[in-house]
Amino acid sequence: MSAWEKGHRLPSVEDVSAILALLGIRGEQRDRIRTLARHAREPNWLASSNSDLPFALTTRLDLERTATTITTWSPLIIPGLLQTPDYIRSIMDKSAVSIEQADKRLRVRLARQRILTRSDPVRFTALLGERSLHENFGDTGVMSDQIDHLLAMSARPNISLRIVPAGIGYHPGLIGPFDIYEFPGSPPIASIEHIYSTAFLHEESQTTGHKRDAKVLRGLALSEEASQALLREAAG
Repeated sequence: MSAWEKGHRLPSVEDVSAILALLGIRGEQRDRIRTLARHAREPNWLASSNSDLPFALTTRLDLERTATTITTWSPLIIPGLLQTPDYIRSIMDKSAVSIEQADKRLRVRLARQRILTRSDPVRFTALLGERSLHENFGDTGVMSDQIDHLLAMSARPNISLRIVPAGIGYHPGLIGPFDIYEFPGSPPIASIEHIYSTAFLHEESQTTGHKRDAKVLRGLALSEEASQALLREAAG
């Protein structure tokens, strides 16, 4: 026990479950703590080595690491969890960040993607706007490789990638991108990211609204099979 308290050794999920039972902790709180314990040995991107990262990013990293389901709506840019290194570099090259910061953000973004391929991967629904496939990020090779990567990732059983066609009139996704994080036995959290700030929404009315918008977007999106066909067409 003292080794756990001093941080010298991590308790197993079974150890944590036993302690929770002794303390009489059940239900949602127990499930949340067990989820944290299950991922405790994974790379901790909130460690001191990343202390200079923006608070919004460290919060997002924690949400991604502990969520069991993530739904993303991204109308114009490929979501960070699905970006290739060259696509990320093309964004950083046009951003007002130093080379050192750009390199660090590249490493962090690639590390974030491990949640999709770990032993118990997050269930990820990516709803992409059709325009995101045609924006000019770097040369044609960058986008071609990016689309190939989308096709490969969409074949994974834990990933659902669907395209919302352009030119279909008004829908709630035109307001902007958002993410929804869902946890076992705990309320969901939604996030809205802007260029200079990110809002994390906990109120039920807010998260319910975003889940409703995601349902609308799923209704407008092409099927997974049709989305893959569109990706192959965009790849040329």
